[in-house]
Amino acid sequence: MTGPVNVLDRYYLAITLLVTVGYQLLGFAIAWTFQFDKITDFTGGSNFFILALLTLLLGQEFSARNVITSVFVMVWAARLAGFLLFRVLKTGSDTRFDDIRSHFFKFLGFWIGQILWVWTVSLPLIVLNSPAVTDRGQPAFGTASDILGIILWVIGWSIESIADLQKYLYKASKPPKDKPIDVGLWAWSRHPPYFGEILCWWGIWTLSIAPSIHGPGSGSARSAQLGTLVSPLFTMILLLFGSGVPTAEKPTAQKFYNMSYPKTDGAEPRAGDARPESAAWANYQAYRAQTSILLPLPPVVYRALPGWVKKTVLLDLPMYEWTPSKDA
Repeated sequence: MTGPVNVLDRYYLAITLLVTVGYQLLGFAIAWTFQFDKITDFTGGSNFFILALLTLLLGQEFSARNVITSVFVMVWAARLAGFLLFRVLKTGSDTRFDDIRSHFFKFLGFWIGQILWVWTVSLPLIVLNSPAVTDRGQPAFGTASDILGIILWVIGWSIESIADLQKYLYKASKPPKDKPIDVGLWAWSRHPPYFGEILCWWGIWTLSIAPSIHGPGSGSARSAQLGTLVSPLFTMILLLFGSGVPTAEKPTAQKFYNMSYPKTDGAEPRAGDARPESAAWANYQAYRAQTSILLPLPPVVYRALPGWVKKTVLLDLPMYEWTPSKDA
């Protein structure tokens, strides 16, 4: 077996950033030129796969920890990229880009954000596979952090995968439009895929740090590995405060409100000003009152919890709430 290949730096930070920038800008050039969305999410997901495979092959460290962590990232990336590509091919376009697709700098801004997302979230695996860590030796596979990381990733990936499948099958069954999805995991969480994704990346980070916790790594390598904590934290911040929950909660509430109280002569009536034309708004309010925003919980448990627990411990923050009196 040959030794690791040193490319630009011993942590593989520069080469992985260059590959990510090049791959994403190529995707942007294609998407902008042809004005379509079919490769946008696929390019993001597949970029994770490329970085995982690239760093594993460059690092030439095929111990159980490195292989399992790399395979976990590749499996996560392949499922995500494949599912999102399948979905956009079925729908034909992605409504998220309707307002920016024809604006060069706005559209480019999304792709720059995707570069930041892919590279930052991939950092635990990038550093784990790098010569700076592997050259120092590793503890035998099977440490507490290894086992915990595997458990977190398996649970998270299962939740994310099952929830996406359940939602797809639910929509394919042509359900009533005036009711939110409340089947399977969606009866216990309003955003189970986001919860699963957060668990996945906490699992990857936990699985990757054994060399720094239990091994003889140098101070700089240990600092670099612990610094990759930015990956699961970035994932949480992005999904809780960026392009995840905030972009789904209020638009969903407004959609159901508008079904019950459609606009009339350009004015949108308040809920108390007119008789609802459907039960959509009432159905959504009932669903929201009994369904956890992120952590899957049985509705009977969630309903019984005090409001302060829901807002603090379970993160059902006021910023997510859409109210007709303020937002309509």
